[in-house]
Amino acid sequence: MSAVVKRILAVSAMLSLVLLAAMVAGVGFGSSGGGLADFLETFSSAGNPDATLHAIVWKIRFPRVVIAALVGATLSLGGLVFQALLRNPLAEPYILGISGGSAIGAIIGILLNFSRFPGVSLFAFSGGMGTLLLVLLLSTGRSLLKKEALLLSGVMVNAFCSAVIMFLISLTQDARLNNIMFWLMGDLSSGGQAEAVIMGLMLAPCFLILFWFANYMNLLLMGKETAQSLGVNVRAITLSLLILTSFMVSATVCYCGLVAFVGLVIPHLFRLILGGDHRVLVPACVFGGGAYLVLCDLLARTLPRQGEMPVGVITALIGAPVFIFLLKRSR
Repeated sequence: MSAVVKRILAVSAMLSLVLLAAMVAGVGFGSSGGGLADFLETFSSAGNPDATLHAIVWKIRFPRVVIAALVGATLSLGGLVFQALLRNPLAEPYILGISGGSAIGAIIGILLNFSRFPGVSLFAFSGGMGTLLLVLLLSTGRSLLKKEALLLSGVMVNAFCSAVIMFLISLTQDARLNNIMFWLMGDLSSGGQAEAVIMGLMLAPCFLILFWFANYMNLLLMGKETAQSLGVNVRAITLSLLILTSFMVSATVCYCGLVAFVGLVIPHLFRLILGGDHRVLVPACVFGGGAYLVLCDLLARTLPRQGEMPVGVITALIGAPVFIFLLKRSR
């Protein structure tokens, strides 16, 4: 067994335990009370656990925790892929406007009364891809992508997406308005067992494909010419990664709205700790990103004395200072 394989297995095993611990905490605690003792009681048939407690733990909290883990893994991988393709540590689906474009498509699908899957999902994917193409067109000239041009284009497109979202919301006069507003701030409360299964079936194969592409991302970081000289079909690999990542991000936006900065914080953290090998970083982002968003969602559920806050508020409070720090450091 090679040293790289041993390192991948060690990192995956360690972070999977962290994810498991975060999921147990997420299922065991919540705004409705309870704790680890009540959670463990639901496993005991002799204890005859309360029907209400059993429903809260397994029909409400557990699907929500699974969705949070999937969304965290997806957004972390999305940031990792964009940073590798654009060779820019500040690239991230939210900052580049991909999430905003997906949100526009999802809102249009919701207002047209399409089903969440596949109708709203297809609209979200189309919006995300359109935004990605627009950002790349605005930031690309004769030379390779430049960090300043890319960030400026992303900020401009993100602002435009926000304006379009507000315009669409202003056209909504029924009871869906409050739901859309809460969803836009990153809402994990609307997902149930069916949504968790659908998201798992859509995203798990994408995680495996990205792991297969991990070594190509290592080569792309060396530059286009170097990668081509090593036999990499840069255009095909880049297009495949962009489409796959946009699909993943659109799927999460469709179900959970805008959860900001996860794709910035987690890849950068693990790159500092584990180095730049994407064969290690991909599984690290899957498990670590999932654990991070599960814990953020737990804070969003338990910090308010009554009700809960959108998880996007927590991730933005953490991610925005990190983004400012990275921007200053990059100069």
